[in-house]
Amino acid sequence: MDPDSLPDGLVVADDRGRVVCFNAAAARITQLAPERALGAPIDRALPLEDLEGRRWWALTDPYGGLATRRGQPERNLLLPGGREVLVSASYVRTHPTGPVRRLVVTLRGTEARRRTERSHAELIATVAHELRSPLTSVKGFTATLLAKWERFTDDQKRLMLETVDADANRVTRLIAELLDISRIDSGRLEVRRQPVDIATAVGRHVQALTANGQDPERFLVSVSRPLPDLWADPDKIDQILGNLLENAVRHGEGTVTIGVSPHEKGTAVTVSDEGPGIPEESMARVFTRFWRGSKRGGTGLGLYIVKGIVEAHGGTITVGRGPGGGAEFRFILPVSAPAYLTQ
Repeated sequence: MDPDSLPDGLVVADDRGRVVCFNAAAARITQLAPERALGAPIDRALPLEDLEGRRWWALTDPYGGLATRRGQPERNLLLPGGREVLVSASYVRTHPTGPVRRLVVTLRGTEARRRTERSHAELIATVAHELRSPLTSVKGFTATLLAKWERFTDDQKRLMLETVDADANRVTRLIAELLDISRIDSGRLEVRRQPVDIATAVGRHVQALTANGQDPERFLVSVSRPLPDLWADPDKIDQILGNLLENAVRHGEGTVTIGVSPHEKGTAVTVSDEGPGIPEESMARVFTRFWRGSKRGGTGLGLYIVKGIVEAHGGTITVGRGPGGGAEFRFILPVSAPAYLTQ
């Protein structure tokens, strides 16, 4: 493989510590010219210091240190001018305790790590902000009830307790979202597959929305049969449907159409509305963290979680413009079976 095709910086020194490889990514990250590095001692070609100002090559001594060492783990180091770079090193020996024949150094810029850190900081700030409101409400009502219980009528007490209950449910949902994001980001989102009747699940969600005050005439459900057997996690399918339907009701307008149909890869489900839709320039950001289609509340995490759940099932989800001009979400879940049937 051509070293210049690698995305990370690669610097290789021979058994005398002279640089024999300095790829294009290493030149880009360090802003050092390859022709000046090749043939030079590694400590001059790549003058690195740790965050305390100590010279890294003198500190680690790859050629003269313990013969049992196999390398150095990735850490933040500084190039001349104070530029940060992530560096790891491997010591290649012909036998376990022999001399170092090759010193292989990999370099990565810190931009990706900083983007991740910023994203985590934004997530914490968003969740903290969303938690503050319901917790303040819960604290306020419970403190009032404890201090002045006898002064309130039963109806007033019921109203306050119902508000506390609703806010407690909101906190529970926020914590569940946070856990889902953690599992999605770490690749640990578990899918417990069972037989799922997706058409019945859609009907159940529509019924719940109408029971909460939505006009039944606002929903149009279309099911094309026969549908293939669907093995999926029923709780997570409910999470997908609940999020997409709630978005269509809250942010869309007119009739909300839900279509369920067989697909060459499995089962396809579409949810569309007749609202203003999503601007073309925002389509690519819909499934990212903190994207909000309007200013009508929400954490902006729901669609990010929906995409993670669909992909954990091996499926795909897309967004576009529906026949009525509004947003149309379409997800496809592949034909599959539980693990015990495929082992």
